Amino acid sequence: MVPRCLGLTGGIGAGKSTALAGFAACGAATLSSDDVVHGLYARDDVRELVRERFGAVVFRDDGSVDRSALGERAFADPAGITFLEGILYPRIQEVRDAWVVARRAEGLWPLLVVEVPLLFEADLAGEFDAVLVVSASERVRRGRVTARGQDFGERADRQWTEERKLGAADRAFVNDGDPESLDDWVHGVFEDFATPAIS
Repeated sequence: MVPRCLGLTGGIGAGKSTALAGFAACGAATLSSDDVVHGLYARDDVRELVRERFGAVVFRDDGSVDRSALGERAFADPAGITFLEGILYPRIQEVRDAWVVARRAEGLWPLLVVEVPLLFEADLAGEFDAVLVVSASERVRRGRVTARGQDFGERADRQWTEERKLGAADRAFVNDGDPESLDDWVHGVFEDFATPAIS
């Protein structure tokens, strides 16, 4: 008996992180791609490649990567994002694959949920037992992203439209309302998928 592994995605500002936390509260093992990236930027091999391309300006005094400064430089460089993706994507895949194997080997989890912001764009849907999409209207997402001090347009432009993601999802939720509604949806999905699949 092995637990199913679900991919969780959605547009920037849609509420993916909140949904992921909800799955963890239900008892699922969860993995955030943002946390994986944070860990990768602490690795010497990744930092060296970043330094060679973008210079010391994207590093803090303590030697850690300043992800805000790096994002600004990468988006300003026509090939900057492609360069970062080339560094990060294969390493993220390695970490994610190892995490899934380890969690299933533990035999402790009724469900695995992996948050992947660019899941469809990276053609990863086939790697999961089902794909979940948390969406929201552009007005709501823009407000959330702007409140975080990020540029909504430059990030949203690199993602599938919300309509396209919703159409490709196995389960979807439009997160324009209150937090309780998202929580109810998460609990419902957990109940539907938590029964371990037969290996």
